[in-house]
Amino acid sequence: MNPEELISTVYAELRKLAAAKLLREKVGDTLQPTALVHEVWLKLSNASIDWQDRSHFMRAAAIAMRRILVDRARAKQAAKRKAGQRVELTDVVAPLRHEELLALDAALEKFATAKPDHARLVELRYFAGLTGDEAAEVLDISPSTADRMWRFARAWLQAELTGD
Repeated sequence: MNPEELISTVYAELRKLAAAKLLREKVGDTLQPTALVHEVWLKLSNASIDWQDRSHFMRAAAIAMRRILVDRARAKQAAKRKAGQRVELTDVVAPLRHEELLALDAALEKFATAKPDHARLVELRYFAGLTGDEAAEVLDISPSTADRMWRFARAWLQAELTGD
């Protein structure tokens, strides 16, 4: 499947997923869904990959979206440290703070060494915003297997992030 055909097929879906993901971002963030989709597309179009199908592309898009968001969070953290600002955990109400995103990324890297399929599921569900059934289809597993993997992954990541 050539890249032009692929992007025309999945562009609207990626834009919707990016909009949903950015709703969790801190108010006033400058990244817009269209810009995020374009950054994802630039990363993937420069990769010289022979896309096998929509699922292959969506897996790669989830990884690219994760990397873009994590890189932005790291840059914002570095800017805050440079400016000498300190962010108190109680000051930010948004569900996805930059510190949390970085902690999740580190935990997910650790999790991927033990359970790579589970980590891919988390990327698809959390970073690409796919539903359980959509992620199951992309990973070519049953929805019930995806549900079990999702429950396990969430519990493992929660324990890792809270130190329990």
